[in-house]
Amino acid sequence: MFRSIFTSIIVALTSVTLQAQTRQSLNSNKVQWKLTPQSAIGKDSVQLYAPGFNTGNWVNAVVPGAVFTSYVEAGLEKDPNFGDNIYQVDKSKYNRNFWYRTELDIAKQPGETIWLNFEGINRRGEVFFNGVRLGLLDGFMHRGKFDITELVQTGKKNVLAVLVYWPTLPVPNLASPTYISSDGWDWMPSVPGLLQGITDDVYLTTTGRVTLVDPWVRTDLTREKDGLVSLTVGLMNSGEKELKGVISGTIQPGNISFSRNLNIGAGKTIQQSFDTAIFRQLLIRDPKLWWPNGYGEPHLYTMDLSFSVDGKPSDSRQIRFGIRKYTYDTLGSVLHISVNGERIFIKGGNWGMSEYLLRCRGDEYDLKMQLHREMNYNMVRNWIGSVTDEEFYDACDKYGIMVWDDFWLNSHPNLPTDVFAFNQNAVEKIRRLRNHASIALWCGDNEGYPLPPLNGWLRENVRAFDGDDRWYHANSHSDALTGSGPWVNFHPKWYFTKYPGGFGGNPGWGLRTEIGTAVFTNFESFKKFMPQDKWWPRNEMWDKHFFGKSAFNAGPDNYVSTINKSYGEAAGIEDFCRKAQLVNLETNKAMYEGWLHHMWNDASGIMTWMSQSAYPSMVWQTYDYYYDLTGAYFGVKKANEPIHIQWSYADNSVKLINTTLNKLSNVKAKATVYTLDGKEATQFGKEISLDAAANAATTCFDINFSIDNIAYKTKAVASSFSPEAGDANAVSDGSSGSRWSSNYTDNEWVYIDLGDKKEIAAVTLNWESAYAKAYKIQVSDDAVNWTDVYQTDNGKGGVDQINFKPVHTRYVKMQGIKRASEWGYSLYDFEVYGRNRSSALQDMQFIKLQLTDRQGKLLSDNFYWRSNKSSDYTALNKLPKASLKTSATLKKEGTQSVITASIVNKGRGVAFAIRVQVINSETGKQILPAIMNDNYFTLLKGESKTIRISFDTALLPDGKYKLLAEAYNK
Repeated sequence: MFRSIFTSIIVALTSVTLQAQTRQSLNSNKVQWKLTPQSAIGKDSVQLYAPGFNTGNWVNAVVPGAVFTSYVEAGLEKDPNFGDNIYQVDKSKYNRNFWYRTELDIAKQPGETIWLNFEGINRRGEVFFNGVRLGLLDGFMHRGKFDITELVQTGKKNVLAVLVYWPTLPVPNLASPTYISSDGWDWMPSVPGLLQGITDDVYLTTTGRVTLVDPWVRTDLTREKDGLVSLTVGLMNSGEKELKGVISGTIQPGNISFSRNLNIGAGKTIQQSFDTAIFRQLLIRDPKLWWPNGYGEPHLYTMDLSFSVDGKPSDSRQIRFGIRKYTYDTLGSVLHISVNGERIFIKGGNWGMSEYLLRCRGDEYDLKMQLHREMNYNMVRNWIGSVTDEEFYDACDKYGIMVWDDFWLNSHPNLPTDVFAFNQNAVEKIRRLRNHASIALWCGDNEGYPLPPLNGWLRENVRAFDGDDRWYHANSHSDALTGSGPWVNFHPKWYFTKYPGGFGGNPGWGLRTEIGTAVFTNFESFKKFMPQDKWWPRNEMWDKHFFGKSAFNAGPDNYVSTINKSYGEAAGIEDFCRKAQLVNLETNKAMYEGWLHHMWNDASGIMTWMSQSAYPSMVWQTYDYYYDLTGAYFGVKKANEPIHIQWSYADNSVKLINTTLNKLSNVKAKATVYTLDGKEATQFGKEISLDAAANAATTCFDINFSIDNIAYKTKAVASSFSPEAGDANAVSDGSSGSRWSSNYTDNEWVYIDLGDKKEIAAVTLNWESAYAKAYKIQVSDDAVNWTDVYQTDNGKGGVDQINFKPVHTRYVKMQGIKRASEWGYSLYDFEVYGRNRSSALQDMQFIKLQLTDRQGKLLSDNFYWRSNKSSDYTALNKLPKASLKTSATLKKEGTQSVITASIVNKGRGVAFAIRVQVINSETGKQILPAIMNDNYFTLLKGESKTIRISFDTALLPDGKYKLLAEAYNK
C-alpha cells in the first residue's frame, strides 16, 4: 500500500509538461504519518532526519488533525465523547511539543520546480526536509510554500519532519492566533494538547519557474447590474534568469478570455491587474448574480488562470467566485447588510467550531451547509475564527450562506503575546479567503474591541488586502448592533415584546449577533454519550455535557422548569427528551419570528447561539452532534421560510413575512382556531385577501381571543407607571406584549373604565414577574367609592382567573396591598368577563395558519398551541391516544436514497407533534444524517402529510428500513 501511494506521486510529478500545476496530497489518507513527543526523541534528534529511522513506537498521526485526535483514533484514549472520559485524560501527556514524521518517494523531471505546501499548523511548526530546516510557520493560518527541488533525493526516501509547538496556557488572547476555545468554554471541554498539530492540508505541487501568487478576483455592479470583474495577481520568478511569457485567463460561463505578455526578472515578483478599463470583456452583461439563500440563486463563475513560457504552462489556478456587491448602512443605529442593492434580512447562526477535535473535514462541510440551507439560513458567524478549512467557505459559497467572519480575539483585556504573528495571520486569512463570495463582513473581536494596535491594524488590513469590499466591524455586539445574548429560553412572547434585552450594544431588536437557548437532544442521541447509570435523574454527568453549572448562560434550571410547568414533570429520561423537543421547537421558532415581526422596524436580523453542534451536549444547537434533527431545527426551519405566515404570541396579530424580492399579489391568509378535541372554534377564525410587498412584513389581521372580554380596548387609569413599561392602557389593549408597571410601593392600583354599567362576573389578571402577593378586586359606579368583590393574601403570579358573584358596575380595579418583589406591580392584561364566556378559552387552543395563492396553492402554513394560562400546556397530556397510518416508498437518486412517506391521522382526535424516523431494519438504529422536509407536525382528524427523507445510500445499502411515526399523544 505504501509503495502504490507514492507511485502515484511519481506519475503526477512527471506529468507537469501536460498540466501547469499538479497537486499531490500528503494528508494521512494518502501518506503514513507518525508522531511522538519531542521529549521522547532525546539524543536521536539528528537521526530522525535519516531514512529508515525506527518509528515503531510512534503513534499513527491523523493529518490534518490534532495530536490528541491521533491518540484517540489509535485507540490509546477512551472515546472522548462518552461520559466524562475526556475529563479524565492526563493533559500532561499532550501539553508539550510533538514531532511529526513521514518518508516520501518523489521523482523529479528536468525543468520542474517542486514545492512543499502547508496550509496550517497549530500553534507553530518548524519544517525540516531531508535534514534541512525550511522555515517556521507561526500561527495556525500561516501558510508555508517551500521550494524543495534541489533537496529531493530521487530513488531514495525523502524524510519530512515537523516539530509542532504546543500553544501554551492561558489561551485567550495570549496564544492567538489559535483556537481560542481549545482550553474549554461553556459548550465544549478543554482539549488535551489545545488542538496542537498539523491542522490543515499538506501537499506537493509541481510548476515551472514562474508561479501565480494569491490571485484576487473582485466584482462590482453597474447601476444596471451588469457585472464588473477585475483581477490582481502576483507572478513570482524563482529562476536565475529573466523569463518571458503569457498570462491568460478564461471565465466560465461565457467563455470570456483575456491575456497579456510579460517579462519577469530573475528572482522577482511582479503584480498584474486586469480590469474593464483595458479589457472590456470583463464587463459582463446581465450576469448570473450570487445571492444569499432565499433571495435568489448563489450562482458561481470559474476563472481558469495560467502563465506559460514558450507555449508551455508554468503554473495555473482555478478561482471560483460570485458576481455580487456588498453594501452597508447604519440608519437608525442599526447595521443593515445589502447584497446587489437589496437589503438582506439576516437569519443566521453561530459556529463555535466545526468539531471540537477538528474531525470535521471535506464533504462534511457540504452536509452541514446543506442543513443550514434547509433551515432557510442565509448567514453563519465563524465565531472567533474557529473554522479555518477552505471547504467551509466553499460550501457557504455553494449554498448561498453569507459568512460573518471573526478574527481570534475574545473581549479579554490582553493582547496576544506576539502581535506581529497575529497580524501576519490576519493578513494571510484575508488573502487566502477574499475570493469567496460568501464572506460578508470581517469582525475584530468577540464582545469587545481589539486593543491597540490591533484594531487599527485589522481595519487597515481589510482596506489594503480586501480593498474595503467588505465591512470591518470592530466589536461583535456593539456599534449599530443590539448586543449578544441572552442564551436562555424565555416564554415565546418575550421575543416579540419591547425589548428582548441583550448585553452590550443598543436597545431594540436591530441586528443581534448572539441569542440562544438550551436545546436538549432526543433520547436516541442522549444514550450515545451518556452512561446508562447516569441517565436519570439529572446529575453531575449531565454537567460534563453542559447541562449544569458549566453552561450557566444556557439556564438549564430554567429550561427544566419550563418543561415541568408547560408539559408536566417528566416520568424519566425518555419522557423528558420527548417534552424537551416541544420547548425546543416553540422557543426557537418564536426567537426568529419575534425578530421577523419587527422586520426593518427596527429589526435587521438575528443569529442564534448556536446553529450546529461541535460536541455531544444539551445546549445551543439545532441538529445535534450526531445529526439528529431536533425540535429546534424544525422550529428554525419553519420560522425562516422565505414566504412565511406567522402569529404573534404577544399581540395575537398575524403577519405575512416575505423575505424574497418578489411581490405577492392577491394571496389569501387564513387563521383557524381549534379546540383540544380538534373541533373548529369558528368565532375566532379570520380570513383575508391581500397583496404583500417584497422583502417586507405585512400585517394580515388580529385574532381576537378576547371576544368576550368587555375590557378589550377600553380606557384604563393607574396610580402611577414606570418608564420601562407602557401606561395604564397597556392592560386593556389585547396585547400580552405590552404591560403596565407601577411605582415601587405597595399601595398602587389600576382600573378599567367599561364606559357604562355592565354585568361582570370574572376577572383575569396576567401578571409579569412583578406580581401582587396581596390585592383586591374592587368595583365602582363613580371611580371614587369602591366595593370589594374579591381579596387574596396569597397571590402566586402568572395568570389569575377570578370568579365572583355577578354585579353591575362601570369601573373595575386591581388594588395592590402587598408586592411580591422589590419592584412594583406589573400586568400584561386585565380582562373583565360577564356570566357567559366562550368554552374555547377555558383550556387550550390550536391555531392553524395557511397562506395560499390565487389558484389555491399552499405557500406557507404554520401551527401553534396556545393556553390562556400563559405557557401551561399540561392539558396536552390528556389528549386521546393518536392513531396513525403510514406508507412509504424508497427510490435511489444517484448516490442518495429518498423515502417518500405518507402519514395519515385516522383517529378521532388530534395527532399532536408527530415525530418521524427512519430505522435500519437490521441494526435498529436511526439512519443519520438524513434531510427531512418536516417533523414534529400536527394532524387534525383525517389530515395527512407527505414527508420526504433523503440520505446517503451507503447508510442503507440493502434498502431495508422501518418507518416510525409517533405522536406526542402516542
